[in-house]
Amino acid sequence: MWNLKGQTAVVTGGSKGIGRATVREFLDLGAKVIFTARDPEHIQKFEEELKAEGFEVTGIEADVSTKSGRDEIVKIVQEKWQALDILVHNAGINIRKKAKEYSEEEYRKVLEINLVAPFELSRMLHPFLKQSERGTVINVASAAAMQDVGTGTPYAMSKAGLLQQTRSLAVEWAGDGIRVNAVSPWFTETPLTEGYLSQEEKMTPILNRTPLNRVAKAEEMSSIIAFLAMEKSSYITGQNIVADGGMSINAI
Repeated sequence: MWNLKGQTAVVTGGSKGIGRATVREFLDLGAKVIFTARDPEHIQKFEEELKAEGFEVTGIEADVSTKSGRDEIVKIVQEKWQALDILVHNAGINIRKKAKEYSEEEYRKVLEINLVAPFELSRMLHPFLKQSERGTVINVASAAAMQDVGTGTPYAMSKAGLLQQTRSLAVEWAGDGIRVNAVSPWFTETPLTEGYLSQEEKMTPILNRTPLNRVAKAEEMSSIIAFLAMEKSSYITGQNIVADGGMSINAI
């Protein structure tokens, strides 16, 4: 049961960061994977690298915030598998600004990609997850969903909404044999955070606030995601695993 042999998985935002680590972890555990991204060059390079190692993987160019992008994902799943065992919503963005500085277009974009897209894609892929009879949805949320961590209000709003989406769908879809859970990382080494974490005035307070005194690696998040995808976690649904190096229990 400590494997994903023969299982099918879709990972959005799968060419970088936590998504990339998750794709590789799933493949190492025996799953067949479709991953999405928006940059065709990154997709092709990662897909070729994985196929050269003998993995069954397909990378597709799809913007999950658009209907056409979501339609493409559903089309490929239907063509390849008919049933889907695992759906990981990892694609996300952030625009860091003060609340009054956002344009409507900017904050709606954050909400559209981080919150609306997972809801829409989950609904569209529900028949395939139900067909699996052991379907599981895993949402990559954030520590920002539960407390202010300086990432900007729209991002925090989107991730807080994603947690409630997790809980509500877990109850609604339990009868269909579908589990829904979330993982909430604190700062993690990814391309999304690279520029931010490279600033000493930003990194120092983060480390001071974190008992483990470091930020996470993407592989530390992908291992939690893999566990939630396994039959070993079959009695866990509607939950949020906080992986923050102890930050949230530190009163400093």
